[in-house]
Amino acid sequence: MAKRGHRPSQGIGNRPRFWGRHAVIAALANPERMVRKVWGTREALASLDLPPVIPVTYADVADLGRLVPADAPHQGLVAEVDPLEEVWLGDLLDQGRDDTRPLVVLDQVTDPHNVGAILRSAAAFDALGIVTQDRHAPPESGTVARSASGALESVPWVRVVNLARALDEIGEAGFWRIGLTGHAPQTLAQAMGQQRVAIILGAEGEGMRHNTEAHCDELARLPISGKVESLNVSNAAAIALYAVVARG
Repeated sequence: MAKRGHRPSQGIGNRPRFWGRHAVIAALANPERMVRKVWGTREALASLDLPPVIPVTYADVADLGRLVPADAPHQGLVAEVDPLEEVWLGDLLDQGRDDTRPLVVLDQVTDPHNVGAILRSAAAFDALGIVTQDRHAPPESGTVARSASGALESVPWVRVVNLARALDEIGEAGFWRIGLTGHAPQTLAQAMGQQRVAIILGAEGEGMRHNTEAHCDELARLPISGKVESLNVSNAAAIALYAVVARG
């Protein structure tokens, strides 16, 4: 699996804390992830085959609740982990030159729940990876990991400093860059053809920035009814990824 870089998050120092069965079990199963410590109830830990090198602390539900944000659904498991190592855009694009898997590019999508849900959809539809800006995306965190339901461990996540430059590189690698926006005259089905596709989605509420739109090959919309103004960005990503993989 490709590697990612160290990012600050909740926990001790730069170490995020993950919670919930899917997030914790996926982290334990990822050979690229260093799990530093696990807390859990006796019932939750009984079902895990933990390596003896990982420190384990038995805790009750109330104690676990104090290790994570208020009302976080920890399901009796919390883990402290090291962030994954860097994934470089060039390496990801080279890795995917011989397949047609879609790529997802997020323009300043900052909500960790949305990014986690997009990672989950990217895993479900076998996307090549996701690309975000370094400073305008959430760090690895328990919220992202929980929302991703294990996909944080399997979907390469590239962080770039300059999104416009990254889109140029993505285009040069042979991707047809389609920006999703409600004001586009054509639908996604009309825009994508049979090329390798990169789907670009804008921030919650604001949408794509003008400079990002300028670095797309096409702009397209999802054919939603007039009963709603727009879709949540994670819902739009899931629908777009399905459309790409299901095209005839």
